[in-house]
Amino acid sequence: MERKFNDQELIRREKLKTLINEGKNPFLIENFKRNTNAKAFIEKYQSQTKEQLHECHDEIIIAGRIMAIRQTFGVIKDFSGSVQFYLNKKNFDEKTFHEFKQLDIGDIIGLVGTPMKTNTGEMTVNVKKFTLLSKSLKPLPEKWHGLVDEEARARSRYVDLIMNDESMNKFITRCKILQAIRNFMSSQGYFEVETPILQPILGGAAARPFKTHFNALDQQFYLRIATELPLKKLIVGGFEKVYEIGRIFRNEGMDATHNPEFTSLEAYSAYQSLEDMMDLTEKFFNYIAKAINREVIEYKGVTIDWNKPFKRAKLIDIIKDACGVDFNTITTDEEAIKIAKEHNIELADHEKNRGHIIAKFFDEFGEKTCQQPTFVYDYPIEISPLAKKHPTLQGMTRRFELFICGKEFANAFSELNDPIDQYERFEAQLKERDLGNDEANEMDLNFIEALEYGLPPTGGIGYGIDRLVMLFTNSVTIRDVLLFPHMRKVD
Repeated sequence: MERKFNDQELIRREKLKTLINEGKNPFLIENFKRNTNAKAFIEKYQSQTKEQLHECHDEIIIAGRIMAIRQTFGVIKDFSGSVQFYLNKKNFDEKTFHEFKQLDIGDIIGLVGTPMKTNTGEMTVNVKKFTLLSKSLKPLPEKWHGLVDEEARARSRYVDLIMNDESMNKFITRCKILQAIRNFMSSQGYFEVETPILQPILGGAAARPFKTHFNALDQQFYLRIATELPLKKLIVGGFEKVYEIGRIFRNEGMDATHNPEFTSLEAYSAYQSLEDMMDLTEKFFNYIAKAINREVIEYKGVTIDWNKPFKRAKLIDIIKDACGVDFNTITTDEEAIKIAKEHNIELADHEKNRGHIIAKFFDEFGEKTCQQPTFVYDYPIEISPLAKKHPTLQGMTRRFELFICGKEFANAFSELNDPIDQYERFEAQLKERDLGNDEANEMDLNFIEALEYGLPPTGGIGYGIDRLVMLFTNSVTIRDVLLFPHMRKVD
């Protein structure tokens, strides 16, 4: 495939050819032993005066990407930060100094020198020797910010990380959040496990799957839409607290808070209830907030103090407060269909029942009212095929979702452990599939058999990690917190 290069790229490629012809191919260099980085160097010597550093002969060995060159001064950047360097022309022969002048912004170099301060007090590496470690064949962009470049930043994340400290810090924060999550779950007695991504049965959530063919088994498989069912099998097997952080795949639309490939945390604990999952969740968010020093945050104009208790409200009560419709008094499918029509709620064939209509009303009117962290509980059985029935409310389950700033951040159940009930729920899902619900679960007899061996009373919860990172980094879209989001093909 023939490629076309602009003038700057051609010049850089010619420089590389010259280096190779002179036996100085930078791409043959395998390592460079450093003894410091930009941040550590500045912190160590910043308190010393220019005169003190003039007498200092400590050897500094540092490396990084050239971000600026101005005559005999330049700036390199490594993972810790940026630092200035200086070449005194008197210390180099003409050939070596010419090699320095051939360096480009974006090149990665290694420096050996001593610490110094300029007349303006800026910490600087006084270079005695430099080595080109990698030639940048593409010039860095001069400007790399603003909404105009948002898509380009997502497509070329590596350039975004080079040019934008804000982006780099956001993804460092993501790493710290994941580490904090693991520390927290371990402190609560949970074991981290791994379950298969390829699944023969569609289950664990309501979602459209990605499909693939397993050649060795000559069988259709799905990329998992949830980790729920395998994790609950482990509780059957004798584990009492398990969790998994993993990629989930749902073949659905993309918007500011949805990406077809995303990261979730699911956790299950034997002998615990829905209220235990609420308590765990408050501790979970509080722990993360403290770990990354964000105990009070601002997100979409809403101030959230993680030290305050979360609100708890019934799903039906939130709907009533939001639009005046009281589903406590609407007890039949016919009444529910009538009230949906009055409020211009469109219904698919499988949604023409009270449970689905309650869910539609909450989506339309209730979600946006939940700005502060709110546990919304008591969900209809029709949309909760894996949750335990409510002991007193007909047609409801022991389920909650956590909403913050009008978006869902967690989904939890008192897990359904009655295998007969679970079998009937799966059958109901198959009927919905026949009515056009392409997100319905399939019949999973292997899971039913696992339940038949006995699942103890179990609390389970799932958290959307990407949305959680959005929240703590005040990010506008989900792709701002994904290192390599999927993008439409560019012609």
